[in-house]
Amino acid sequence: MMPHKRISTFILRSIVFSLVVFSMPQAYAQTSKKEAQEKLRLKQIDDSIPWFRGIQVKADLVGLVQKLVSDYGQYEAGVRVNLKDKYFPTIELGLGKADHNDIVTQISYKTSAPYGKIGADFNIMKNKHDIYRVYVGFRYGYTSFKFDVDHPDMIDPVWGGTTPFTGHNIKANYHWMELLASIDAKIWGPVHMGWSARYKRRLHYNNGELGNVWYVPGFGKQGSTRLGGTFDIIIEL
Repeated sequence: MMPHKRISTFILRSIVFSLVVFSMPQAYAQTSKKEAQEKLRLKQIDDSIPWFRGIQVKADLVGLVQKLVSDYGQYEAGVRVNLKDKYFPTIELGLGKADHNDIVTQISYKTSAPYGKIGADFNIMKNKHDIYRVYVGFRYGYTSFKFDVDHPDMIDPVWGGTTPFTGHNIKANYHWMELLASIDAKIWGPVHMGWSARYKRRLHYNNGELGNVWYVPGFGKQGSTRLGGTFDIIIEL
């Protein structure tokens, strides 16, 4: 009886294996067919829509909140042009402000100046025409600004007396690059909300006659690199 049982088990397993192997090409063919149909549908949509799809106007809330709760921040808004739901040339303009007093070093720093950024975002979603979008992009930023630094007079440890340590209307400028990843989603009608994570790297800079600045409008606190982000309210026109 045992050999017959083993033969039956072998035959049963062979039948199951054959059914699985036979069904795999059919399943793969069905999946490939669905993918081809979806690609064709998206291509038909893409071919039917105009090149110019509108303009987005956006405002960042992170810099505003940062200015309200700390001694530096910025007010920033931008315009993004929608081309085929794929390419989004972008201009961002802002006003950076700082009024900082360090209780340890007794140094105060103050500035207020505009800045500008230009770049582009690229929609990397498979379905470019969805109400949700995922972007990668870049920005080139520039600002030319003046700042004030004040400190109590310093005592000369050798000759005695005091030496003033202060500077007003010191000129400086910064060039930097930003790499970003962002998303936005349609909330209601023309209203979208989105956020971005940004890696900032300074390219060329002039810190002025004192050799250092505490805050750079648009770039942030001093440093060769900086991580940042935005949370945007977006209106599509």
